[in-house]
Amino acid sequence: MAGLRVLVVEDNADMASMLGDYLVSQGHSVDYAGDGVEGLRLALAQPFDVIALDRALPRMDGAEFCRQLRERHGRAVPVLMLTAMDSTQDKVSGLAAGADDYIVKPFALAEVEARLQALHRRASGRVAERVLTVADLVYDPVSFEARRGDRPLTLNPTSRRLLEHLMRASDRIVPREELEHVIWGDDRPDADVLRAHVHKLRDAVDRGFARKLLHTYRGAGYRLADLD
Repeated sequence: MAGLRVLVVEDNADMASMLGDYLVSQGHSVDYAGDGVEGLRLALAQPFDVIALDRALPRMDGAEFCRQLRERHGRAVPVLMLTAMDSTQDKVSGLAAGADDYIVKPFALAEVEARLQALHRRASGRVAERVLTVADLVYDPVSFEARRGDRPLTLNPTSRRLLEHLMRASDRIVPREELEHVIWGDDRPDADVLRAHVHKLRDAVDRGFARKLLHTYRGAGYRLADLD
């Protein structure tokens, strides 16, 4: 397999050098940035296969980097977040901001490389990066058009944000806290509010179809996937 082009965004020079040297030894090419602003500039200027991103960065932290990369600039390059913060909320907020995976420091260099490879394989398997597809459900996050089979779906802005996040995370169960953070940030309402929005989305996506795509895992979260 050809080597990856990796952007390492890490303000600890020793950590960046150690990780970069290892990746180069495995046949990959590496560019570096020491803060979030410079990292975002490079990510927008050059075509990287994957990004290894520190969570705690000067000038712009990793979560804000991901938000701007995804929401403002619409870039889908896979991001592995490197974090010393291992609380559930820290992980959830990083994923909600747009990171594809995370790994907690201290980490094994071989595991970082393996995860970067896995993220790249998953991204390379997308037929059309802009349009999201799960079974016969299709959503275009640029035009906001959603369709299940031959039937167009009418969605409000909150339902569209839920749908996009759940479709991007189709390979896993998404915790309730993560979805709340996607919609409301740190100012989260009562849990019943999210439940009502999920119910509305399920009605739009699954009503009238024998095959259900939006699944509830009590005490764990939600998953939008074709499980048949």
